[in-house]
Amino acid sequence: MRKAFHDELAALCNQLAEMCALAVSAMQRANEALLDSDLSLAEQVIADHERIAAYGHRIEESAFRLLVLQQPVASELRTVVGSMHIAADIDRMGALAMHVADISRLRHPQCAVPDEVRASFTDMGSQAVRLAQTAQEVLVSRDPEAAARLRDEDDAVDAEHRHLFTLLLDRQWEDGVCSAVDVALLGRYYERYADHAVEIGKRVIFEATGGRPTHKKLA
Repeated sequence: MRKAFHDELAALCNQLAEMCALAVSAMQRANEALLDSDLSLAEQVIADHERIAAYGHRIEESAFRLLVLQQPVASELRTVVGSMHIAADIDRMGALAMHVADISRLRHPQCAVPDEVRASFTDMGSQAVRLAQTAQEVLVSRDPEAAARLRDEDDAVDAEHRHLFTLLLDRQWEDGVCSAVDVALLGRYYERYADHAVEIGKRVIFEATGGRPTHKKLA
């Protein structure tokens, strides 16, 4: 009976890693769609979000079933409950990638990113994707030390996000209010996407140790 339970628990963890891989791919494609003004790619990201949401529903159902039928305790209970929170974080990551793609689609055939901030979004996109890839690896390894490193890696995304606002507040900004709003929203989407990857690391640490590191709280 316990072997069957542990097999189901392992399957639940594998599903989380697979779901996170979809969120990684979503942001990779959304970033490419944004920078290249690729309408078909943007629409693909938006349509594919249903797959991420479906994964989340399956994980939640599996977690509830384990709670009811297996009555897990201690670290097992933390893993089951944590899986539902992690699935919600990944679903939000997918939604944020979709929002990036939606702005790209809205501004097509023009590029939503002015030349002045193109380098910033190139960097933020690659950094956010790397964070999500690390979160995916952590979901497989369950290594609390690797999970803790996500916090430090997120600093680069935060720094670039702050840099964007210095550019927006500069009196020399010449791309108009609409473009400024797009840039502010896009910067926020990337920053929140990275934050959710960090949150996954926090939850893995909690599952492994029973304690949660203290750092910025998600809004």
